[in-house]
Amino acid sequence: MEIIEAMKWRYATKRMSGKKIPDNTINKIIEAMHLAPSGIGLQPYEIISITNSELKSKIEPIAFNQKQIVESSHLLVFAAWDTYSKERIDGVFDYLAKQRNIPIEKTSGQRNFSKQFFGAMSDENNFHHAAKQAHIALGIAILTAALEGIDATPMEGFDPMALDELLGLKEKGLKSSMLLALGYRDDSNDWNLNLKKVRKPLSEFLTEIK
Repeated sequence: MEIIEAMKWRYATKRMSGKKIPDNTINKIIEAMHLAPSGIGLQPYEIISITNSELKSKIEPIAFNQKQIVESSHLLVFAAWDTYSKERIDGVFDYLAKQRNIPIEKTSGQRNFSKQFFGAMSDENNFHHAAKQAHIALGIAILTAALEGIDATPMEGFDPMALDELLGLKEKGLKSSMLLALGYRDDSNDWNLNLKKVRKPLSEFLTEIK
């Protein structure tokens, strides 16, 4: 499918069939997320892919009993850094220097800027910034899934503190920001399937300054 056709095809899937996504397809979605851009290239988040039925059943009530949680093939948890520590920033730039085979000193400009910029923020603002970076990858995942004929439902309706506790995210310095259910639509049970896709008028969405 072309991009526009794929985006018209996708919708907020409310019921999924439980059918499993082939490994090569889910790997393509993961690779697309992995290649997503992020501010200064820090990628301040992790993605947790859950296929375990028992764990998804525990998450279902945390997500207000939304059926996509247990009916999905894969449930992705987007978990952002709780703060931009100097250690985390150093880790990113040390890895960058190693992969590019350059002296660590060549990364000092962006490295020091990152420490100063994020060091001036509160932990709360650090998390909000990291979550926004994670959601760039979320959007890319949704688009890639649509191009592959996979349904993807982004979900903000859950108790993040309860989910963080269940997954042990606090100990990893992470906080959950969004869920993404991936799978296949249940044609016979999804009330949202045949409803017209509606977006605000383009005149209210786009302002052109020429």
